[in-house]
Amino acid sequence: MGLREAIFLIVGFVSADAAAADAFSCRSIAPHRDAVVRETTLAGVPAIVRVPARVTRAPIVLWHGFGPPASEQALMEALPLDDVPAIKVYLGLPLFGQRAEAGGIEALKRRQEADVALQVFEPVVAGAAKELPSVLEALRRDGCAKAGERIGLFGFSAGGAAVLYALAERDVPIGSAVVLNASTGLSASVAAWEHATHKTYAWTDASRDLARRTDAIGRARDIAAGHPPPALLIVQGANDAMLTPELATSLNTALAPLYATHDKDREQLLLLDGLSHNVTDAAAIDDLRRRIGGWFDRHLDRS
Repeated sequence: MGLREAIFLIVGFVSADAAAADAFSCRSIAPHRDAVVRETTLAGVPAIVRVPARVTRAPIVLWHGFGPPASEQALMEALPLDDVPAIKVYLGLPLFGQRAEAGGIEALKRRQEADVALQVFEPVVAGAAKELPSVLEALRRDGCAKAGERIGLFGFSAGGAAVLYALAERDVPIGSAVVLNASTGLSASVAAWEHATHKTYAWTDASRDLARRTDAIGRARDIAAGHPPPALLIVQGANDAMLTPELATSLNTALAPLYATHDKDREQLLLLDGLSHNVTDAAAIDDLRRRIGGWFDRHLDRS
């Protein structure tokens, strides 16, 4: 992606049978043996929907990150999760892919240089989480989700921060979630940006408020609320130099006692030796697929 994965910022697949966005519906997909893939838009959000041969669990919504995998297509190729009998919905982040501004990566770099918090993190990460209720409503209209069921969420890196923010905001029912090498909020992302650029971010009242709202550790009680609370797996590469393991362990420390009053097995931290921030390495991806798929298979609501 360039610029060291867009300075790690804070840390098109086109199917041969893709249907037009206005014609898409899970109800229109005929019985099939292999996964069926459709490109569409859901409430204006570019998406790839992957429907397995058998669907018995609530759908999973997945967000990519700012570096590899940095698109819906790349994330689907890395984590097809076909062993999980659930519809997978890979969403494009705001300002990426079809919604990138004119100038592409250069435009994103200009935003970063102007204000990495309010011009990048807020529209992309917080913006993705805010789109989720409308996306879920579109999935229900298209027959891909049912009213009342609790969906699954997955997020890598910046997408992981969006998942944690969505869990804290509780705007949609979430039954199970996995975050992978995730930023725990704006403060963590700014620290990573400062480390990568050797610059100092100039905090404002607005960015401090955003940092408070998106701080997963500070909002641990909101994340762990519910009876039962959402099942959350925190997967972290021990060799991640951008978003270090200390972030994941601090989040786990904040969440573990809250989950212990319900079911401690519904919140777990998984530190993987040898895994760096780039999770598309072939040596690691098969293991990640098994672990992530297994978590969703155990904890997703039955459809």
